[in-house]
Amino acid sequence: MNILEKIVETKKAEVARQKKVVSVAQLKKFPGYQRKCNSLKTALLKSGSSGIIAEFKQKSPSKGEINFAVKVEEVTRGYADAGAAGLSVLTDYEYFGGTMANLAKAREVNPEIPIIRKDFMVDLYQVVEAKAFGADVILLIAACLEKEQAETLAKKAKSLGMEVLMEVHNAEELKLVNDFVDMVGVNNRNLKTFKVDVETSVKLAERIPIRFVKVSESGLAGAETIHYLRKSGFKGFLIGETFMKTNNPAEACRALIVKLSFRT
Repeated sequence: MNILEKIVETKKAEVARQKKVVSVAQLKKFPGYQRKCNSLKTALLKSGSSGIIAEFKQKSPSKGEINFAVKVEEVTRGYADAGAAGLSVLTDYEYFGGTMANLAKAREVNPEIPIIRKDFMVDLYQVVEAKAFGADVILLIAACLEKEQAETLAKKAKSLGMEVLMEVHNAEELKLVNDFVDMVGVNNRNLKTFKVDVETSVKLAERIPIRFVKVSESGLAGAETIHYLRKSGFKGFLIGETFMKTNNPAEACRALIVKLSFRT
């Protein structure tokens, strides 16, 4: 069993437990469930957009602890002030140190910027939960879903007014992209080996239908890499570790966006 398979099994058990704690009926009564979502797709396509989707991630299976010395409210507010087009908040606790509370806190201090709930979505319950806690976008990881399951989850998100970012790692996984998806993210990190190669995005770019906004994820350490990917049609750039491993993630985000602004 590889790490992704292990994470999915853990997630299924976690969701089963959570359903007993907070029902779908209860989630629908949360204030966030009624709010109108912000569009990440629009933010990425807007003229002059930085394209940066800044992520709050405190640990990972490959890197271990990254940064537990910062608060989600301060970092995400700083990201928004720095000019990020969107935010991504990890909500998986076991492997990434994330929580639903972090998502709620990020939403509270950032009412107008699009926020992705980044987790391993395997159940419709999680989609409702994402909306209830204030997410505008859900991430669907093709590597841990079947085609029908991916469509069911994406369709549910769209019915709740959310957008869908489908993450792929290779051409085979593009088969899971469906009509309910808004953005296709190419993860440059191989989830089985954790090796990162930005050329993964470049190679898959031409295979992604033009109607989907292209997002590159992982291994995006500098402005030159982002300019390079823009030439292949990428509009979004999800960056977490590069920012989070510093003492001041928001300032690291600001510095990158300033560099990008000189060549937009």
